[in-house]
Amino acid sequence: MQLPEELQEFLDDWTDTEGKPKQAFLELTEALEPMPGLDFEFRARPGVSYSFRVRSRPGGNKLLALMDIIDDDPEQRWLSVCFYADLIRDPEEKGDLIPGGLLGEDGYCFDLEAYDPREIAYLQERLREASQALS
Repeated sequence: MQLPEELQEFLDDWTDTEGKPKQAFLELTEALEPMPGLDFEFRARPGVSYSFRVRSRPGGNKLLALMDIIDDDPEQRWLSVCFYADLIRDPEEKGDLIPGGLLGEDGYCFDLEAYDPREIAYLQERLREASQALS
């Protein structure tokens, strides 16, 4: 999987902290590897967030997922992973429903403030679910 060059540079420079947000992010991106035809976009806003946007196909207007590395405190970064509400279910009700808050559409956002393998697995399943909904 070819990540955007700017994202790869950011990852190369990012030193993980106790909460392991980098490890969590990398494990989430690994779940994208078997999914065909994805397109990636990276938007850096240092001091605010580093946003990794995953689309189902090049030029697609619907996001499969939006993974933000929240950077309000670079020593305590955390992740916010969001999906359109019509692409996933949230059977364990772990996400926050955001009416109209994901690029004008309803979405679910899942905040990951510390590494948790169960939460990573749950989000990886949401990624697979969103990918299937868009295929």
